[in-house]
Amino acid sequence: MESRHMTGPLHGVRGVDLTTVAMGPWATQTLGDMGADVIKVEAPAGDHFRVVPPGRHPQMGATFLNLNRNKRSIVLDLKDAGDMAVLKGLLADADVFVCNVRPQSMRKLGLDHASLAADHPRLIYCGAYGFSERGPYAGRPAYDDIIQAMSGLAHLQGINDGGVPAYVNTIVADKIAALTLVGSIAMALYERERSGLGQAIEVPMFETMVAFNLVEHLSGATFVPGEAGMGYDRVLSQHRRPYRTRDGYIGLLPYTNNHWLSLFRLVGRADLAEHPHFSDASARARNVDEVYGVLAELVASRTTREWVELLSEGDIPFTPVMSPEDLLDDPHLRAVGFFHTMRHPHEGEIRGLGIPVGFSRTPGTIRRPAPGLGEHDEEIRAQVVAKTKAAKTNESANESAEEGAKAKR
Repeated sequence: MESRHMTGPLHGVRGVDLTTVAMGPWATQTLGDMGADVIKVEAPAGDHFRVVPPGRHPQMGATFLNLNRNKRSIVLDLKDAGDMAVLKGLLADADVFVCNVRPQSMRKLGLDHASLAADHPRLIYCGAYGFSERGPYAGRPAYDDIIQAMSGLAHLQGINDGGVPAYVNTIVADKIAALTLVGSIAMALYERERSGLGQAIEVPMFETMVAFNLVEHLSGATFVPGEAGMGYDRVLSQHRRPYRTRDGYIGLLPYTNNHWLSLFRLVGRADLAEHPHFSDASARARNVDEVYGVLAELVASRTTREWVELLSEGDIPFTPVMSPEDLLDDPHLRAVGFFHTMRHPHEGEIRGLGIPVGFSRTPGTIRRPAPGLGEHDEEIRAQVVAKTKAAKTNESANESAEEGAKAKR
């Protein structure tokens, strides 16, 4: 049994997870990491990400393993009346229900918030969709690439490559929406402590990513009428990229006046500090392409090792460009124990990602690896049956007590 210290801030919260692929599963895994009891409900075919390679065994792909730890899995065919009854039994005891099934399908199944709210007034119902139900895109299918293209991100990524739109090389829309979902659930749980009531939460990927992308890129369109065009010039500079050294690349961002002065001193170019385009933050912002172009020329004059040695003296933000493989051996990540290995019951030894957020009293824990398809069917079904019997027994006892009271009167 876990100690009080190791239970996590969401210990005692039960979540029912009717999601697949990435957005929903990463959000619910985070809830599980923080102590929630998460039950993953899967169709007979399983989560789509189960079959994405690489993997040692069928239906246990690497990415699935990284999205579904700290969960129990049950297989339910929601077209089957008996299985639907099991799901409703789970919801009777749940705090949070997360689904990414399209709303029209949930309404047909009687699993929409309006259908569940009367019997489950404390339930926090979280819909993770592509688009808000309030607009004309409601119900359209959406995946990460589609949302990157629709939300302006692919356009922004292509500005410095001849205007050819490009996707970010990570499923960023899924993951940003997942983090938004986690925060929304936490806020709803906090509010329920005050009101005693659950509520419906809608987290649409499209609107979430438009908000995410335009924080800085709304720019001149912030003002009505517009004061300038859209787009944050510094971020969109053609020279804003890892800089080529004589033998590799570094990430380098002198940001404050002190950073720039230190850099000019270290490279023997104190004259640049007096140049009108480099003298202060406003001047640099107005001439960002020229400034970053000069920086690119300076970086190209030395090797990566020379830059590491030189910049380490100056408290200037920099780093050699790291590959994913480099991160496995990173000394900082090793010191904080970020990567960990564990023995999976049927996948052997696997490497997992740590929990980046720390809590002083109630830290999150990694208690179980990602489950096999339906691995906990019997256990979960038995719990539902036991709770249903207990509820009926209590109901009968209450009825008997009421009849006895009436007879005395």
